[in-house]
Amino acid sequence: MVTLRSVPAGGPEPEPGDRLGRLLDHCARGDTAAFEQVYDAMAGPVLGIATTVVRNRAVAEEVAQEVLIEVWRTASRYQPERGSARGWILTIAHRRAVDRVRSEQAGTDREDRVARRDDERPYDHVADEVEANVEREQVRRCLDTLTDLQRESIALAYYDGYTYREVAQLLHAPLGTVKTRLRDGLVRLRDCMGVAR
Repeated sequence: MVTLRSVPAGGPEPEPGDRLGRLLDHCARGDTAAFEQVYDAMAGPVLGIATTVVRNRAVAEEVAQEVLIEVWRTASRYQPERGSARGWILTIAHRRAVDRVRSEQAGTDREDRVARRDDERPYDHVADEVEANVEREQVRRCLDTLTDLQRESIALAYYDGYTYREVAQLLHAPLGTVKTRLRDGLVRLRDCMGVAR
């Protein structure tokens, strides 16, 4: 276990950064007790950086946890000649927090693009209504070209929803006659409306 006073007796008191650097060196060799000390020393500052960048306490806590795990896993990458151990850890914290903000922003942007794409699909209610009115008028005109018996049979079967047998009963006509009227009427309607066979 590495302690705060791991300097030989009579030597100068280590600088806080030097102490953290030595602790990282021990972490790189798998010393969990050294990591506990790194954690105790840096958890607050790491959370502070994360909170400042992401501006959401719950997300900042996740980021801080990720950073401290990364410090444990990558302690061997710390190079004292390039700066203090504290600076190295806080740089990791800042980068990780910025990455989280960018990731969440990218997700939000992606959702916005999908929502805009769905909203941008044009749907012209007026054109649909006009088209439906034109079709209704065309059907009305074509129904007028049928005989009274054909028109009555089609109206009962297709508008009122009766079966062919029920239409025959309502019209007091044989089923075969009703079927013939319906078939002939539908052929005339199809031809009148210009529907391809």
